[in-house]
Amino acid sequence: MELRALGRSGLKISRLGLGTMTWGNGTDPDEAAAILVAFHDAGGNLVDTAVSYNDGEAERILGGLIADVVPRSELVLASKAGITRVGDERLVDASRGALLRRLDESLTNLGVDYLDLWQVHAADPSVPTEETLSALDHAVQSGKVRYVGISNYPGWRTAQAASWQLAVPGRAPLISTQVRYSLLDRGIEREVVPACAELGLGILPYSPLGGGVLTGKYRQGVPADSRGAAEGRSLSHYSDPHAVGIVEAVATAADGLATSPITVALTWLRNRPGVAAPIVGARTLGQLTAALQSLSVELPLEIQLALDDVSAPPMSYPEELR
Repeated sequence: MELRALGRSGLKISRLGLGTMTWGNGTDPDEAAAILVAFHDAGGNLVDTAVSYNDGEAERILGGLIADVVPRSELVLASKAGITRVGDERLVDASRGALLRRLDESLTNLGVDYLDLWQVHAADPSVPTEETLSALDHAVQSGKVRYVGISNYPGWRTAQAASWQLAVPGRAPLISTQVRYSLLDRGIEREVVPACAELGLGILPYSPLGGGVLTGKYRQGVPADSRGAAEGRSLSHYSDPHAVGIVEAVATAADGLATSPITVALTWLRNRPGVAAPIVGARTLGQLTAALQSLSVELPLEIQLALDDVSAPPMSYPEELR
């Protein structure tokens, strides 16, 4: 698997990243081991997790596999802090104290003494931006973290945070942002993508298959073994005409290329401007295998342009001003 620099940094990551959000809840340790081995054998090195994923269980499973299955030195470990889940409630706390406490939890869960990439999981409007960012500086200075990034930041906060870190020598520059991005969800192209291009952040898209919708498996209903069924989604969730048109276009392209919709959707995304590596949250080994097949495919220009057109996000004032 090709490696490329993440943002304007010396950190080299694989063209696809492996997400672990389902580990410990839908993906058991044995399946996780098979997924990690296959990803590593394919040349993948970026493994993304978060201290909040299944109350730390995803990190603990990954930590056990690092010790027994794949060498730590051959992985780029990325984790996130700033979100806590209490039941169904999502709490954001990006204060300096909370972030650094959660960093220590991540290191303990993973059984490592440093992270390659540590990310603020979400912006916290109740905390001054400079306080949140000071935690990133401390983490790097302490040796617990090599590089830092953000996640789920809108465009103006992305520019604000990245500019703040570049304003004074010695601050840890932001090298990445992890955001939701797919053919079904191109909103980041309005402000986040231009901010990243200007300030040197690589983009790590999560949910690159639109929660599985772009695979086409929901075209005739919600399969009983799907994530949609597990989350109790109704078919109306996938009936938006714009989304249906995109899914059908992806399926048509896949048929024409004798490949899968997964391959088409991932290939389109990994070649978008600024994208460093889509994060694939495979629940099973079969899902990962399907995603890896996208690495050997390039979309013909006419198909790429057709997908661009059918999925184009609305642009208006002032986003249209460049």
